[in-house]
Amino acid sequence: MAKLLDKVIGIMGFADEDFEDDYFEEDEKEEVVREEPRATNNRKGAQVVSIHTQKQVKVVVLEPQAFEDSQNIADQLKNRRPVIVNLENADRNLAKRIVDFVSGTTYALGGNMQKVGNGIFLFVPNNVDISGEMKDDFKEKGFFWSLTK
Repeated sequence: MAKLLDKVIGIMGFADEDFEDDYFEEDEKEEVVREEPRATNNRKGAQVVSIHTQKQVKVVVLEPQAFEDSQNIADQLKNRRPVIVNLENADRNLAKRIVDFVSGTTYALGGNMQKVGNGIFLFVPNNVDISGEMKDDFKEKGFFWSLTK
């Protein structure tokens, strides 16, 4: 219908030809939209973590002299730091109390504990795994404070 009206106006001489050309050029232009190719991930829930962005884990080595030092060990575990506890020079009863307290803390935080040597223990939070477990040594030899000197 618009074309018929344009023809009638053109025949009568009232139409501006430049205006008509502009009008049709606008209709003829199509906006070109290009989509950038996107990387698709076919696996649902796949996460890629850069190795370089992970924090470096620091291991804390402590030699407690009193039972009050066990709270510092527990605080280190709460801050997700592995702790090596050296109890070689500690009294047997004190060493047993410290290991009991810290192993309870470690269990409550979902971590693990391992005897590394005579009187040396490794306590780790749940973000650290221990490999090369020595569970058979625990069964055979027991803890160092249970041995008689």
